[in-house]
Amino acid sequence: MGFFITQRSVLSLTILSLILFFTSTSIAASQTNFTTTTEPPSVYEILESFNFPGGLIPKGAKGYDLEPSTGKFSAYLPERCSFSLEGSYELRYKSTINGYISKGKLTSLQGVSVKLFFFWVDIIEVQRNGDNLGFSVGIAGADFPIDNFEESPQCGCGLNCNEKEVRTNQFVSSY
Repeated sequence: MGFFITQRSVLSLTILSLILFFTSTSIAASQTNFTTTTEPPSVYEILESFNFPGGLIPKGAKGYDLEPSTGKFSAYLPERCSFSLEGSYELRYKSTINGYISKGKLTSLQGVSVKLFFFWVDIIEVQRNGDNLGFSVGIAGADFPIDNFEESPQCGCGLNCNEKEVRTNQFVSSY
C-alpha cells in the first residue's frame, strides 16, 4: 500500500508541476506579447524623422521600405491616386513611390507627377529649405511654405474632402 501512495503522490506532483509549467509559460508568453509588441513607425513618422512633413504622402499609405545604410525609400499606397490642390495643381501618385531620403532631401524620386499646363511632369526631388519645401521637376522648380503640407491629402479630393475651408497654397518662388 505504501508503494501505491508514493506512486500516487509522484503522479499528483507531476500533474501539478505540468499544470504550473503550462500556466506560467502561457502567462509569460502573454506578458511577452504584450510588452514586446510595438508598432513600427508609420511612413508619415518616417518622413518626419527626416525633417519632412507627413503631408507629402496621401492618407492611407499602407507601408514603406527603408534601407538605412543607403536611404533607399519606398512608400506604398493601396492604389494609384490623384487629386487637385486648391484647384491649381493636379497631382498624381503611383501605388509605389521610390527614391532616396536623407535629412531634408528626397532625391531620384519616382511615382509622383504634377500637371503643368497641359503636360504631366515627374517631381524628381524635394528639398527642405528652412520653412519651405522646394520641388524640382528637373528643368524647373518651385518653393512652397512647409505649413501647406501639415495635413495629408486624400486621394480623389485632396484637402477639400468635406467642403470645408482649406488654406491657400501660396506660391513663394520658382527657379
